[in-house]
Amino acid sequence: MSINRYLKICVLLFSYSIFPVTPALAEEDIGSRLPPDVRGLLIQEMNAILGATQNIINAMVRGEDALVAREARQIHDSFILAQALTEDQERALLAAASEEFLARDAAFHALSARLAEAAQAGDKPRQRAVFGEMLDACLVCHTEHAAQRFPSFQQP
Repeated sequence: MSINRYLKICVLLFSYSIFPVTPALAEEDIGSRLPPDVRGLLIQEMNAILGATQNIINAMVRGEDALVAREARQIHDSFILAQALTEDQERALLAAASEEFLARDAAFHALSARLAEAAQAGDKPRQRAVFGEMLDACLVCHTEHAAQRFPSFQQP
């Protein structure tokens, strides 16, 4: 991905992240609106985030700040829009994703950067607080945007 294209996407996502996001009823599962190749990339990213999250938990309980920082940076860097998407894949993702989803995703990746900073500083209370925010963000996003994939989050 060219640096200009990457910056354009970052600006777009930043603009979504500065507007307030209002709670919504669970929208249609984003995965069902994506082409299979883009959906596969999203699932691959989510699996990488899950693995990193598990590593972070293990590192936090052992007090291994450097490992927490490394894994948090990996989450930040896994951002799907920063991957080498083709222009068609990028258009498909942006067409399927609501502004709310994009804002939540950008905010989540910003939290992972904050976690890495807290870990680099050795600030364990801040690590716990930010990691808690990250977990909350996962739960909200899965409830709002992936209820078909995670049916236990479907609201009655």
